[in-house]
Amino acid sequence: MNTAALLVCALLLDAMLGEPKWLWNRIPHPAVLMGNLIKWCDIRFNVGPHAKRNGSVTLIALVLAAACLGYALSMLGDIITIILTAMLLAQKSLVTHVQAVAIGLRMSLNEGRHQVSMIVGRDTKDMDETAVARGAIESGAENLSDGVIAPAFWFLIGGLPALMVYKIVNTADSMIGYRTERHADFGWASARFDDLLNLLPARITAALIAIPAGVQRNWRDIISDAKKHRSPNAGWPEAAMARAIDTALSGPRAYEGEMHDFPLVHPDGNHTAGPIDIDAACNMLWKAWGFALCLAAIIALAIAIL
Repeated sequence: MNTAALLVCALLLDAMLGEPKWLWNRIPHPAVLMGNLIKWCDIRFNVGPHAKRNGSVTLIALVLAAACLGYALSMLGDIITIILTAMLLAQKSLVTHVQAVAIGLRMSLNEGRHQVSMIVGRDTKDMDETAVARGAIESGAENLSDGVIAPAFWFLIGGLPALMVYKIVNTADSMIGYRTERHADFGWASARFDDLLNLLPARITAALIAIPAGVQRNWRDIISDAKKHRSPNAGWPEAAMARAIDTALSGPRAYEGEMHDFPLVHPDGNHTAGPIDIDAACNMLWKAWGFALCLAAIIALAIAIL
């Protein structure tokens, strides 16, 4: 099977099974293993006056190890490749976690805050309903790129080795890529390489959201809002999602007790978000996934014919 056909099978398998708890309660998820390795590297090598150099060398070693492991695993056959690829995609679990926030909000504001605290890094204890809903929607849009489209894109480009490289870099960025006192230097290379690897997938994700929603005509506005985001990539799917469901996103929020006055994305959209808007966003996540699946299937068929 060609890489695109393998990707189609993996996307479908992930959509059907997601992340079965019975399995991951018994064995560690590959992402957990990657996280444990990165944590060990942080403890072992993030020392001394040369943190940036150590972090860069560590990243190179992780990338080479991931590529070699991916290549070795791909030699085990198509079935193993499909299963492993499905494990490293996250469409069903992503929608499940975002939808849980809508379910929580329908129960109570406190339950909504609890559920959104599981998927965002901002302070949640003082959030109103709109802030909770926005947090869930923004997380869903950004993680569609990081957790589904980007892994699928790199698998399509380079098979399991490229997918493994993307996942180890993305995991490193999520753990050590923050500009904290401890990780500003050691995680610098991971953060910059993750930005590079997500450059195209983030923009593709925005298109995959915009086209099924019929808001591609607002592409110039999407670009304008995407550039306001503090991340070079996360703003793209967020800006597309804001217009797809006609809801203003982003805006002020608190991190570790400090308020940050971020600009609104799609300020002309609905300013009072709630569970129904989260439902609409989840619907768009599946539509974008379906569009990506169709594109992968077309590519697979074209390769098979040629």
